[in-house]
Amino acid sequence: MNAKRVLSALEHQNDGASSTVYYTKEISPEAMTSIYAALGQEVTGEKIAVKLSTGEPPASNYLDPNLIKDLVQQVNGTIVECNTAYGGQRANTAMHYQVAKDHGFTDIADFVVLDEDGSVSLPVNGGEQLTENLVGAHFPEYDGYLVLSHFKGHAMAGMGGAIKNISIGLGSQEGKCLIHTAGKSHDSPWGGEQDPFTESMAEAGKSVVDSLDGNILFISVMNHLSVDCDCNGNPAQPDMHDIGILASADPVALDQACVDLVYASQNDTASLIQRMESRNAIHVVEHGEKIGLGSRSYRLENLDA
Repeated sequence: MNAKRVLSALEHQNDGASSTVYYTKEISPEAMTSIYAALGQEVTGEKIAVKLSTGEPPASNYLDPNLIKDLVQQVNGTIVECNTAYGGQRANTAMHYQVAKDHGFTDIADFVVLDEDGSVSLPVNGGEQLTENLVGAHFPEYDGYLVLSHFKGHAMAGMGGAIKNISIGLGSQEGKCLIHTAGKSHDSPWGGEQDPFTESMAEAGKSVVDSLDGNILFISVMNHLSVDCDCNGNPAQPDMHDIGILASADPVALDQACVDLVYASQNDTASLIQRMESRNAIHVVEHGEKIGLGSRSYRLENLDA
């Protein structure tokens, strides 16, 4: 990949934009800490949560604990996740703790299933689909959140990035059902319409950012770029190259930059593009911008330049 050519072709890049996205093609522990430092701000407080996907067994493409260890320990973070609402080994709290151990996350930090004791409601201000967002009951115990996302495709949303990680990812089992069905069901994630689902993701994400008063930062790793999510224990094998690491305080700008990089990259991105377009995945950032979660326009800072 000709990085200079690709970076100059990003559709929503704008040097006058208020949101900044930082980029490095290097994917390493050192790059993780460097890109966090480049943000020029930190998540603050006595208790810091690091939100990520623990990955569904046996073969999902979750973030390697060795990649994130230094950064997680630098912020003295507790790794947090919520149970799934669709079966699998992470739908049960005890089994979820075992998965986190098996996947190496408990070797690098404490780990908590946020909804092991149920849900807490966050208000959704200005939502068109949701009036509340149900997150794990332990969510409010943390002062700030560092969100580490593995960008990839997704069978239902079309793509999974920062917004998905703080919406579906932080939703309790009941909250996940509300998002998937655009507020229609508390006990089943099935049967929702596509655009209302992705709009609900954006609205749930905004409720999280609002509740933290902006004490939340986002890093997304673009490697192992399968068309399937890490919630799939047997995902399609990635058939495209790794792209790098991106970071921002704006989850809309960050997800948009990841999408732009997929489109601007060379010829092995067709399957991921098809997955995103088949689910109208871009609608989550469209709606996120509409409701004030962030901006699709961004200024790109290339840390490799």
